[in-house]
Amino acid sequence: MSAYASPPELSVLLPFVPRRPEQVHPFSSLVQWTQAARLWQGHGATMDTFGTFAATAGAGFRVPVGVGVTLMPLRHPLDIAHQARSLAKTTQHPVCLGIGPGGRDFQRALLGEPYRSQIGAVGEYVDIVARLLHGETVDTTGEYFSCHTALPAEPVPDIEVGLGVLRPAMAQLAGRSADTAITWLTPPSYLDEVIVPGLEAGRAQRTAESTPITATDVPSRPRVVAMVPVALDRPGRDRHDVVVASSGRHMAAPHYRDMLDRAGIAISGTERADTEQLVKGGAFVFGDADEVHEALLDFGRAGVDEVVLNTVGVCAVSGIGAALADLGDILSVPHP
Repeated sequence: MSAYASPPELSVLLPFVPRRPEQVHPFSSLVQWTQAARLWQGHGATMDTFGTFAATAGAGFRVPVGVGVTLMPLRHPLDIAHQARSLAKTTQHPVCLGIGPGGRDFQRALLGEPYRSQIGAVGEYVDIVARLLHGETVDTTGEYFSCHTALPAEPVPDIEVGLGVLRPAMAQLAGRSADTAITWLTPPSYLDEVIVPGLEAGRAQRTAESTPITATDVPSRPRVVAMVPVALDRPGRDRHDVVVASSGRHMAAPHYRDMLDRAGIAISGTERADTEQLVKGGAFVFGDADEVHEALLDFGRAGVDEVVLNTVGVCAVSGIGAALADLGDILSVPHP
């Protein structure tokens, strides 16, 4: 297991796409009044994630937030850096800005064709965003993205630049370029054996290329955030239904199937057998509150710094109230 074996922080993923900012308030309140460190939301297809978080902050629910992940084809790097700074100033809390390229079909729909190199495009994008947020004047003409400007100097809470990571090549890129690596559906063994070593290798390369003064200021790897699907074992709750509602789409996606195969979780296409494999392999956490809590500690032993509790499946099957109840019970277990 990783040398980074301290218990992870616990955070909360908004388990649905909101249609009104008011729907987010109970989850923001959960972060305000429990041990939860941060409220996360992915790409908002109905309401823009940045706008949703700004609206809830304006209603008095100012909490640390994470965007995991925003999709590159939607915004120029300057715009996403500006959005992240605006959100940090609005909430007056740190922001974790997760960035990802989106699927190839999504890229084709917006750009006409996918990025020729996913790694190349992500590397250019993250480099520009990070330099802008660090106060640099960027003068870059790339294959995919160009920027020749700077953001105005302003005091602002910390903003981490995160990168969505599933496989070794992206882990190495995150090690070179990002503050945070954000994973989804990755079991602890895979994080420990594949992702964390990839992050460390990428960071070592970055350190070797830096001046000695810069190198001493760089942690040995980015912070690791794992989005972990969870559900409590409650009377009448069918584990299969919850796992499928949460992760069925991912089990059908080639890049997730490849990651799971590398993690020793073979997806056969037989739905019930595949859901059992996800649970058995530690990618989906199911049990009573104490069992779930112990499983989450395994992520810390694997090198994860922050576990984001993903109750999407519970919400889809049993509703928002059930998701809030599961989150409340999990977060009430004393955390080391």
